[in-house]
Formats: sequence, structure tokens, C-alpha cells
Amino acid sequence: MKDQPIFERIAEHYSACLDSVEVINDAIANPDRYVNDDTVIERNVQHLEIMRQADFWGTEDMAPIDAAISAGNAATTE
Repeated sequence: MKDQPIFERIAEHYSACLDSVEVINDAIANPDRYVNDDTVIERNVQHLEIMRQADFWGTEDMAPIDAAISAGNAATTE
């Protein structure tokens, strides 16, 4: 990864963030699928919160990431 151009590394980070968004949304919509993993939402929200603070973002759409963080936090405080 070190030898990749920065834009490719950012794209990989963004893709990983979107994977976490999908997991959070799926876990909220289908809690029975995650009955054996009671920290799945928290772990993925934490990942997104850490990545959201990165200073390398450019024009990436952060709306789905921000929405998943909010939804995940709301789901875990209920």
C-alpha cells in the first residue's frame, strides 16, 4: 500500500468506510442476522468515526458515512 499513489489509498479507505456503512445499515435493518455479534454496530461506527477525522479526504461524499454514524449511535443507545 505504501507504494500506491495517494488517490488510490484514499479510494481504498473510502471503500472500506462504505463497507462499514453497509454493515451498520444491515445490522439495524436485520438485527437477527447479528444476534451472535452484539458489538458489530459499535465497531463499525468507531471505524467510521476514526476515518471521518482523517485529514486526507477530498471531494468524497461523506453524507452516507455521517448518516451511518448517527444511525449506529442511535441504535446502540436505545
